[in-house]
Amino acid sequence: MLENKVVVITGGGQGIGKHAATTFAKEKAKVVIADFNAELAQKTATELSALTETMAVTADMREEESVTNLIDQVIGRFGQIDVMMNNAAIVPHFAWNIPRWPLIADMPLEFWDRVVKTNLYGTFFGTKHAIPHMAKRKTGHIINLYGGGGVRPGGAGTYMVTKDGIRTFSRYVAEEVRDANVCVVTFSPRVPIATESAPAEAIQRLPGPDVLGAGFVLCAELPMAQSGKCFAYENGKLVDETVRDG
Repeated sequence: MLENKVVVITGGGQGIGKHAATTFAKEKAKVVIADFNAELAQKTATELSALTETMAVTADMREEESVTNLIDQVIGRFGQIDVMMNNAAIVPHFAWNIPRWPLIADMPLEFWDRVVKTNLYGTFFGTKHAIPHMAKRKTGHIINLYGGGGVRPGGAGTYMVTKDGIRTFSRYVAEEVRDANVCVVTFSPRVPIATESAPAEAIQRLPGPDVLGAGFVLCAELPMAQSGKCFAYENGKLVDETVRDG
């Protein structure tokens, strides 16, 4: 079903993004790895090129011009975008037992801005600039990453402001583009995940991105009736975790 579809994954060079890219590549979708780190983007794209056609693009999701350049490059090469996965984020890895972020009272504005611009602005820019290309063809899926941090001091607050914002943003965008046949959902990993950059003890203690299985592929196959909802992956299928909040 996804063969030859064009999938753009931001923050796709490592971690959850790389896992998602791998699952799409196995389905023979054409995969675009967008990442702030050009070396990681190219490395992942090269690895996955054994499975499917890939493309690496260096992109700073905090900057709209960089995102428009990303989209322009994808359209220039493939002519379409079928799936836009907004994954790029700065995350407080408190589960990794590393130094926590500043408390709000001690937080520099520059730090707040970096997290908000990467997580929330990045999702906005990616969504905004993918929509016209999807709406023109009356088809497309946008997958935005949600994540819980719990109420705890030292980092989770700023992160959750962005993630709750993404959840609300996605619900409203879903209604705006429903008539264009563009399905917008959020995906929640549910649990802390240790990626390849985590400390050794965290990798031993926490699940890796593989625990998310084919969750992103399943999101990209959802019918329009599911647009606006939030999903997690459990026992080989998607689980609706939508908050019934008006």
